[in-house]
Amino acid sequence: MIRRAVLAALLALLAAPVGAQTGGRPITIASTTSTEQSGLFGHLLPIFTRETGIAVRVVALGTGQALDVGRRGDADVVFVHDRAAEERFVAEGFGGPRRHVMFNDFVIIGPASDPAGIAGLRDTAEALRRIAQARAPFVSRGDRSGTHAAELRLWQMAGLDPVQGRGAWYREVGQGMGPALNTAAAQGAYLLADRGTWLAFRNRQDLRILVEGDARLFNQYGVMLVNPQRHPHVQAASGQRFIDWLLSPAGQEAIASFRINGEQLFFPNARQPEPVS
Repeated sequence: MIRRAVLAALLALLAAPVGAQTGGRPITIASTTSTEQSGLFGHLLPIFTRETGIAVRVVALGTGQALDVGRRGDADVVFVHDRAAEERFVAEGFGGPRRHVMFNDFVIIGPASDPAGIAGLRDTAEALRRIAQARAPFVSRGDRSGTHAAELRLWQMAGLDPVQGRGAWYREVGQGMGPALNTAAAQGAYLLADRGTWLAFRNRQDLRILVEGDARLFNQYGVMLVNPQRHPHVQAASGQRFIDWLLSPAGQEAIASFRINGEQLFFPNARQPEPVS
């Protein structure tokens, strides 16, 4: 009986995750809904944990909220996609240095009927002007996410401010990319989406990609360690190990290998010159 108990305990120990064997506390990554809802983390994190023994917990929010989590010291690493906000985070002393990791792009999604007549345009500003002129339903995340920030910059480039004096056609949902896509599908509305979440989205109904390929739709992701001098409980060594792995050839290859229906969602660029903001 004793031998059986010892054998069972050994088998349980061998079957446990490495992080559990070492007694290490999981690191927390504050990241965007796009990295979570696209399935990227479901692909990356088991590889990282298998190679390092470090378990990871993800808090998936809009970029603005994810950065706030880092400011409070409630995460060890921040992995987001709003470069201007990331650089403010570093300048304020909450973390850094910022390193770029990968990119994908945004696309304008809309109903197949396309009441604003934007299908096939490669000029995002013109597409948004047509949507506003037609007063066609447009869903905005309205959640301080990287996608929301990009959308507002694009409206500004188009010479429009849909938030001020908006009509019923412009609808802020205050939620992540998945719920925003569901709302657009239900209402036959346009919206700006990151391509990764769109490819993983199943409830498309008659939504289509209508505008893509504009250089202004480029979407860069960056990663930063939360400042352990400001928050001494931050797991700096393990958090930095995750960042180093993400930027390493192994991590970059893991990003490149993530596909949905054979299509690559994210393109690693940590080893390329820093993109110009």
